[in-house]
Amino acid sequence: GYLKTAKFIQLSKSDWDSYETSWDFTSLPLLRSVHRQFTLKASYQNLRAHWHEMMLEMQRLEEENNRIFIDAYGLQDELTPEVPLREITLTCNPHYRYGGDKTEEELEALLLADTMRELVSYAVGCMLGRYSLDKPGLILANQGETLADYLAQVPQPSFAADDDNVIPMMNAYGDSRDDDWFADDITLRFRQFLRLAFGEAHYEDNLAFIEQALNLKGKRNYSLRDYFLGEFYADHVRRYKKRPIYWLFSSAKGSFNALVYMHRYRPDTVSVVLKYLRDYREKLTTERERQLAASINPATGQGDKTRAIKEAERLAKVLTELDDYERDTLYPLATEQLQMDLDDGVKVNYLKFGAALKKIVGLDAKGED
Repeated sequence: GYLKTAKFIQLSKSDWDSYETSWDFTSLPLLRSVHRQFTLKASYQNLRAHWHEMMLEMQRLEEENNRIFIDAYGLQDELTPEVPLREITLTCNPHYRYGGDKTEEELEALLLADTMRELVSYAVGCMLGRYSLDKPGLILANQGETLADYLAQVPQPSFAADDDNVIPMMNAYGDSRDDDWFADDITLRFRQFLRLAFGEAHYEDNLAFIEQALNLKGKRNYSLRDYFLGEFYADHVRRYKKRPIYWLFSSAKGSFNALVYMHRYRPDTVSVVLKYLRDYREKLTTERERQLAASINPATGQGDKTRAIKEAERLAKVLTELDDYERDTLYPLATEQLQMDLDDGVKVNYLKFGAALKKIVGLDAKGED
């Protein structure tokens, strides 16, 4: 009995600690050498098989326990020892995690999507210095810690933490749809992370595997950038139960977005965000001028002219949004040099930033910490 109990506890703990919201989380199961294969897909299949074994082992132990109980009390006629899969309480068990009457195929798609979301979340943690590919466990997790504190723990990171604790998350405009407007753009940095964590050889396949897994709704031309600009922050807020540790500075319609890690927040952080906003506006202004020039260029065909005019109009609206955000919200906040005490909790501090941060529905609900 004792050994069985120990095994129960070990399985449950191992399952719980595989997720970054656990105090004892050290690294992502997907990245552990025991599950690593040549491609991300093969690594996932290996990990999935391991989870399946865990689930069956847990089921076997529970059914064995039931048998002992039934035999001890002579309840053979009243009870059966069988335990349905949906009652095996492991997060890695999709029957329990998603419940309901979903097909095996739907359950697998949900589990794969969530596992890829966890990979993205871990990568963002590495970008902001919360985690590192080179050292297990938390790296920066105390108020006011800096890049110097990070380098003291990880002197030569294979994938370095962001130097200014501000990671832009923006759409690229124009013909090229280039990502490299900012060297630390979140999509660009995730691609670097993927190359480092899973190698160069199958990089394209690995990226496609993630994008397909995240695209549960089957949207056309869905990309990693679409995930970052769409569901990523909502996923983060859900993961941390409306007490997010990464905060999203976001203009009214979300044309400008920048992510910061609250543990690395300093009174000048908003000024750094403001600098990104101004850089972005400059790039968009140049792009708009380029489109306007194309729209009046005699060498431009009629279709291209129409497209250029539309793009210039769209960019004008975005620029107005950015101007409003700076004037009404970000600039006044930057001049305040807001101090923050993390002991007051996420809720109190997040609300101090008002309209500068993306609104979290229900964060200001009464009666919660």
